[in-house]
Amino acid sequence: MTKENNFQKAVELINSSNNVLITSHTRPDGDACGSMVAIADTLTTLGKKTTSLLLSEMPGWYKFLFTEEPSVLDKDVTIEQLKQNQLADFDLIIIVDTNSYSQLPEFSDILKQNDKPILAIDHHITNDNLGDVELVDTSAAATAIIVLDLLKFANWQITEQIAQAIFVAIATDTGWFQFANTDSRVHQCCAELINAGVNPEKIHQKIQNISLQRFNLMVAMLNSLELHLDGRFVILQLRQADFESTGASYNDTENLIDEYRRICTAEAAVMLVELPDGQIKCSMRSRGKVDVRKIAEKFDGGGHKRASGAKLKGTIDNAKQRVLDEIKKLL
Repeated sequence: MTKENNFQKAVELINSSNNVLITSHTRPDGDACGSMVAIADTLTTLGKKTTSLLLSEMPGWYKFLFTEEPSVLDKDVTIEQLKQNQLADFDLIIIVDTNSYSQLPEFSDILKQNDKPILAIDHHITNDNLGDVELVDTSAAATAIIVLDLLKFANWQITEQIAQAIFVAIATDTGWFQFANTDSRVHQCCAELINAGVNPEKIHQKIQNISLQRFNLMVAMLNSLELHLDGRFVILQLRQADFESTGASYNDTENLIDEYRRICTAEAAVMLVELPDGQIKCSMRSRGKVDVRKIAEKFDGGGHKRASGAKLKGTIDNAKQRVLDEIKKLL
């Protein structure tokens, strides 16, 4: 649990600020987007000027959370512009759902040279201590739970839109309450959010209704399925040709790996995705016996015991073999 005096320091930092930059890790997921919206809306209500900056495009199904679509790095603003002009305007930087340089490519260079105070809010074990003030709770199922704790500590208003954003963050990071991180705290928080006006059915429809392109990408992924170690380890792959043939985007890969859980013998899985820059994105999941974070950290990645990731250089076949060699040591 986050210490109460850290919440007080966070409140003081926010109260003393006027112009705040809010960001999160590259390839933002539901927890990242929901946490950013909840923080931005809260600070706007407090009379602060806020700017939300995504380090890469978000999946389209999260756009409904934002009243105003956030800026995207390299699309709406460049690193050089931030370095030369815009960063000078901010008096506080808030980073949510990561506390690691490796998940903040390009932007990490700014942070290392930055003289502005940083508030980091995160629930991952992998930690580079980026914040001057840090709200880190590795027992929280989602970063948004820590955000909710902060709002309640400060007695700041939780509007219906803020409640919706936090609910989406919690629901997606728990696999719609199917994953092992779905504890009583999760349900207690969600009960409060529903009482604040959240409609779970409508939210589920908005997020779970997928495009034909994403559906066809899932089919391509399932067609690549390989079983190893007597069916205990699942390997899934997506090559650039799969994106070209389906018309899907790289954002459409979010959570597709969780389909492995339908295989009764599977204890862990990896999804390897060829990225446009030639790197291989490696997403790993586990039912609990295997600590996939240990594997991810060997490749300069990180995350949780049951859900982690990293990027590998080389071919997808080479990446597959490297991950398989590591998983054999654990299974």
